[in-house]
Amino acid sequence: MSEKLAVVAIGGNSLIQDPKKPDVPHQWDAVRETCRHIAQMIAEGWRVVITHGNGPQVGFILRLAEIAESQVHSVPLDLIVADTQGSIGYMLQQALDNSLRRLGVNKTIVTVVTQVRVDKDDPAFHKPDKPIGGFMTEEEARRFEHDGWNVVEDAGRGWRRVVASPTPLEIIERRAIRDLVESGYVVIAVGGGGIPVTRNERGSLRGVYAVIDKDRASSMLAQTLGADLFAISTGVEKVAINFNKPDQRWLDVITLAEAQQYMQEGHFARGSMQPKIEAAVAFISHGGPKALITDPPNLARGVRGETGTTIIPG
Repeated sequence: MSEKLAVVAIGGNSLIQDPKKPDVPHQWDAVRETCRHIAQMIAEGWRVVITHGNGPQVGFILRLAEIAESQVHSVPLDLIVADTQGSIGYMLQQALDNSLRRLGVNKTIVTVVTQVRVDKDDPAFHKPDKPIGGFMTEEEARRFEHDGWNVVEDAGRGWRRVVASPTPLEIIERRAIRDLVESGYVVIAVGGGGIPVTRNERGSLRGVYAVIDKDRASSMLAQTLGADLFAISTGVEKVAINFNKPDQRWLDVITLAEAQQYMQEGHFARGSMQPKIEAAVAFISHGGPKALITDPPNLARGVRGETGTTIIPG
């Protein structure tokens, strides 16, 4: 039985399959479906660390706070990220435990509330561009703009609010995560990219108003743990070049150099596939042996090499 380690980054589609049905019961349905496939990986012998996005959930909490602002105090963004790490972590823990039990596998799943250090002088703080929350019409977005938010059109899918997205530098709880993995636990960590924090001159940590890209932080975690596989679960079975064009081509196995070339040629949308390719490239560039991009139903098959887009060193 394999004892290889995989870091599996699950995206928004793993938590909300239909944007028109974002309520909690439908989130449970999506989480349970995703966890069935992760459980299959574990049953086949993989040690797994799970990371996840939280963009829509952050947006829901922000919207609730805005609606209730005359009655309830506001909630800082770093606390909202921490809240979603706990709530989404709970859902993943429960769903994965149930899926593993049905397969006859006895594992304990644990969520680590994870802080990720960033540079207080990161240029991103001067150019907010990370989408958070749900999609809006342009008219709705412009209203938020009047309230002081930055808003952008996101990859043809609608308008969203944006905040600073600084580069992750250090996972504060990395030793605890490593110890838990080595002790046989299934770990959920760096949820939503981690809670962004900085250190002041005295070495004290403080939360900052930002969010960290989930794929970038997940790639860094995979590098830190020396993972054998970095898998990104997204909305498509495979990555394509010339997407939605007559000469569209699905990618099966590509090298690091090919992935870099396709990025330079502009094949990947900035707000959707590009961050995932960048994260996979970063993992391979720092010595990772293999990265995989596929959708939740094909995760276990992709790990076996039967589908998905695999990126290898060369």
